[in-house]
Amino acid sequence: MRGPENPGIVIECGARPLGSGRTQRLFSWAQSPALLIRGGRVVDPSQGLDQTADLLVIDGRVAGIGTELAAPHGTAVFDARDLVVAPGLVDVHVHLRDPGFPEKETLETGAVAAATGGFTAICCMPNTEPPLDTPERVADVITRSRGLPVRVYPIGAISRGRQGLELADLGGMAEAGAIGFSDDGDSTRDSRVMRAALAWSARSGRPIMAHCEDRALAAGGVMHEGAVSRELGLPGIPAAAEEIILLRDLELARLTGGWLHVLHLTTARGRRLVRAAKLEGVRVTAEVMPHHLLLTDEWVAGRRRFVGEDRVFTGPCPDPHAKVNPPLRTEADARDLLAGLRDGTIDIIATDHAPHSERDKPDDLTRAAFGMIGLELALPLMLRLVARGELSLPELIDVLSTRPAALFGLPGGTLRPGSPADVVVFDPEATWQVERATLASRSCNTPLLGMELHGQAVLTMVDGKVVYVDTDAVAWRAGP
Repeated sequence: MRGPENPGIVIECGARPLGSGRTQRLFSWAQSPALLIRGGRVVDPSQGLDQTADLLVIDGRVAGIGTELAAPHGTAVFDARDLVVAPGLVDVHVHLRDPGFPEKETLETGAVAAATGGFTAICCMPNTEPPLDTPERVADVITRSRGLPVRVYPIGAISRGRQGLELADLGGMAEAGAIGFSDDGDSTRDSRVMRAALAWSARSGRPIMAHCEDRALAAGGVMHEGAVSRELGLPGIPAAAEEIILLRDLELARLTGGWLHVLHLTTARGRRLVRAAKLEGVRVTAEVMPHHLLLTDEWVAGRRRFVGEDRVFTGPCPDPHAKVNPPLRTEADARDLLAGLRDGTIDIIATDHAPHSERDKPDDLTRAAFGMIGLELALPLMLRLVARGELSLPELIDVLSTRPAALFGLPGGTLRPGSPADVVVFDPEATWQVERATLASRSCNTPLLGMELHGQAVLTMVDGKVVYVDTDAVAWRAGP
């Protein structure tokens, strides 16, 4: 197959539906000297752009955006008519399970899944085995990530061993390349340790990324505590378990002046607490996951209905793939979170991509692991909100790309001339089936299995290099 490293090649992308037999391939072509992405809808919130235009990439950088660009002789051309061209997506909350759990995911398979989903930069959480709680372990992830298709940035642990009892070497890990710190999977148990971490943050400017969960209140729970958990006779996790620790950490951020980043916010009251703290000058940012905006606790009962939609699909009851921490909440919570995203209380979208092997997800919810994959599903899920008019496409690209890159100081998030060419081209109308065969992640733990989604990345570029292309959607032919 000919690729974009060959001069005089035109890449045409068809907008035809993609079925369960679609081919997803990761390419490792040499850097293309020049590529013209022609005639797409270019959406770049960093420049206020939303227009039909060409995007020219030369030597790994964006060379220009316009309609009559002067491209060097031999420039490869990608026909992007009817497609969206945007800055590559950025995810600050991903579990790659590496080191320690290669049956779930590895740096390599996670990077492939990210590229397939349109992401060009991802940040991996430290709940590995051993945990990322020393400079040496952080440096190891960075070393092993070189040459992967997407940019990978490690997040170090707040506490030694993620036990929540003794502060880890935050300064050493930051020097080694950690871009933030979290005990995710657990809250930092000791308030003195959390205070010390936030005080260090105030001096360093690095984020302390908090998983908010009161262990005692949440103990034994497998889903949101409410009408559905009572119907199923399953132990629940009350919203208060999240809100109590959220309030603690907000107060510690107020006390220290440190930067608190709230991971996976899920409750309406939690959103109000974050909003109030922001208005009072506390340095706090927050993220929400697509599954907490569009799925509810009804999915655990096998009633698959997207928030704001009427159609109900039948799934397993109970569904172990719908077991996630923090849990899927109520429709009222989900609607409130969307309002918080739109008014700026919630800053960004992240996925909390949490792969598990099949044996980790038995039908018995009391034994099933928490978590679901998200890297390949975030874009099509969020495009549902665009299709319904609840988010504009520029707003979506802002919270999935521009804002997270700017907030965490990462490359990407922009198509400004001179910037690294981290680009995603996607078809918002592409139809595809979520199946084991159509997922690039090593795991397929998602309650969306068997369902049809709309929207798919067609091409992903990092530093001007094509790292992913959907070969069922892209046809190659010799240029004129």
